[in-house]
Amino acid sequence: MKKNILILLFCAFIINSYSCKKDAGQVLQKSIPEVGVSIIKSDSVTLTSILPGRIAPLRIAEVRPQVSGIIKKRYFKEGSEVKAGEILYQIDPATYEATLANAKASLAKAEASLPSIRQKVERYKELLPMNGISKQDYEDALALLKQVEAEILYWQAAVKNAEINLGYTRITAPISGRIGKSNVTEGALVTANQVLPLTTIQQIDPVYIDVTQSTSELLRLKKSLEAGFLKKDPKVENKVTLILEDGRKYPLSGTLQFKDITVDPSTGSVSLRVLFPNPNNILLPGMFVRAEVFEGINKNAILIPQESVMRDPKGNPFVFVVKENDEIEQRPIIIDRAIGNKWLLQSGIKSGERIVIEGIQKIKHGDKVKVVNG
Repeated sequence: MKKNILILLFCAFIINSYSCKKDAGQVLQKSIPEVGVSIIKSDSVTLTSILPGRIAPLRIAEVRPQVSGIIKKRYFKEGSEVKAGEILYQIDPATYEATLANAKASLAKAEASLPSIRQKVERYKELLPMNGISKQDYEDALALLKQVEAEILYWQAAVKNAEINLGYTRITAPISGRIGKSNVTEGALVTANQVLPLTTIQQIDPVYIDVTQSTSELLRLKKSLEAGFLKKDPKVENKVTLILEDGRKYPLSGTLQFKDITVDPSTGSVSLRVLFPNPNNILLPGMFVRAEVFEGINKNAILIPQESVMRDPKGNPFVFVVKENDEIEQRPIIIDRAIGNKWLLQSGIKSGERIVIEGIQKIKHGDKVKVVNG
């Protein structure tokens, strides 16, 4: 009986040992993590910068009176389109008409006395050699002639000035464009060259977009071009697209006009001016927009999924690369920028390498893995 019990115990021990070895083998087999990878391929990518900016009119004119007087009438409708030379206001012209009439009368008086004085000088000139008159009389007549001629010139200028001032009583549009609100009404007294403009005219087709770019971005772009990382494309390098405040893209493209050479010391940036057509008056002065400016073409760009990037305790980005022997390598990378849902890299990954995009949380540097895709 005792012998049978020992046999049974021995058999149980053997069975238990076999079961433990089997479970250990299964645990060992299950300890190799499975990961999903993405095989990286280089591609040609057009790079752009999104820069903030505001819309400015192509031309703007603040209308001010050039003579003083009372506004008799306003001729325009606020917010309408006006043409250059179109009359906007009429200042009471009565005093300026009287000044012009007075200048014309004085001119006529001076001109009327000229012929007789001129004839007198001619007679005295003939009599002088024969001692018919004294030399003093001749010189007095000649001085009087010059005086009258000077008076004529003076009153001619006075007439011209009076005509100009009378013309200024009709205040006209200096440029074509959309006119704003009127700051004065009929009956208001205005003065020459006053601080407050009567109204403002803005030409908004086309319009300017004034955007700013940091000097650090300019230096980075210059370095990329010099290193061959980016290539210029003359066909599109001056073309700019526009993103409106609501996120929509403006349907027409603009042209880069110039880059300023002066750095704003308060912001560390330079200004760029872009010209955009605005036939439907969608773009209004002062509106905030974002301009997409062409930088260059990277013909060997390395793009990786954003979900594959991790960061170490210091915040430095890295990815897990699956080497040829299916071993994990933690690889530091340098990120240039985001393009869609991917990161554009400056360095760290080469075309053809496999990076982990699934199962990242269960692996570490040096682990053996089983690739289930890619």
